[in-house]
Amino acid sequence: MSFLNLLLYSLFAIGLTYILVPINIRFSKKMNLIDYPNKRGIHIKGIPTAGGLSFAIPVIILQLFFFYKYPEFDFQFHKIAIGSILILILGYLDDKKKFTANFKLLFQILIAIGMYFSGFKMHLLTNPFGPQINLGIFSFPFTIIWFLVVINAFNLIDGIDGLAAGITVIIASVLFAVGLVYSNSVVVLLSLPLLSSNLAFLRYNFYPAKIFMGDTGALFIGFNIAAISIAGISQYKGITAITLLIPIIVLIIPISDTILAIFRRIKRRKHIFQADKEHLHHKMLNLGFSQKSIALIGYFITFTFGLIAFGFSFASKEILAGILILLMILFLFFILILLKRSV
Repeated sequence: MSFLNLLLYSLFAIGLTYILVPINIRFSKKMNLIDYPNKRGIHIKGIPTAGGLSFAIPVIILQLFFFYKYPEFDFQFHKIAIGSILILILGYLDDKKKFTANFKLLFQILIAIGMYFSGFKMHLLTNPFGPQINLGIFSFPFTIIWFLVVINAFNLIDGIDGLAAGITVIIASVLFAVGLVYSNSVVVLLSLPLLSSNLAFLRYNFYPAKIFMGDTGALFIGFNIAAISIAGISQYKGITAITLLIPIIVLIIPISDTILAIFRRIKRRKHIFQADKEHLHHKMLNLGFSQKSIALIGYFITFTFGLIAFGFSFASKEILAGILILLMILFLFFILILLKRSV
């Protein structure tokens, strides 16, 4: 796998996404896939949605291509492609028909179970201060929970123009870089199309957005990030381990928002996946931040934690763990101030 091949794959994802977005906009309008202003939204006019089709199609095409191109990696790229197609269909139908939270959760669980039994299993948890923790019989529940958390984390933060797509670019970049450091070709090949296609999509999705990714894109991104993280663990023959701590660190914003949303909804006796207008970006809007500034702040925070995550690949884990804890305390302090001032 040469640098030229990687460049061609990246250009293919970028180019095809650029071609598909205008087509996607016309398709969404024709199918009445429009996100009209509502009490949970922040935009003031109808915007075409289901834009995730634009970047999901190139990613899936490349996943299937890698299955035939690189049999020597002993990795079943077609299985992640099948999972990607299933989650893409779920997201698209939800954008079109507006499923209930319970219905979406059920199908997410079924897809996650399918991925587990196809080989995408979480066997190890990283301990930055010592040896890795073997999950043993807890591999199944941890894997399912991981898929559900990451999938819905991206779904929850997709409320600001360009926020989810930009954060995806940064996360995929970190995974791609770590894959290169570890010579992990599978993670490199899986993260590069996601990075490239979302970079192209961001051209149309950044404020003011011409199209939203919708659940079609948010669920697809979350699924792929979750799967790539697990694909990096050493259960696959010949694959060098990528610590699960890396995606957890770099996912600090969506995971934090998800945890806050779950506790908030449990407290109010609502369904944990029922949509509301009290996410971190909503709080920042209430304080007078613009959509563009919120997106840029989100990028900066994700990039900062991404650098720490990347550092775990080769630097002293004890020192980086200390820096990480300090940053997380500061981030938590920022969230608490944000929540207090927006009340």
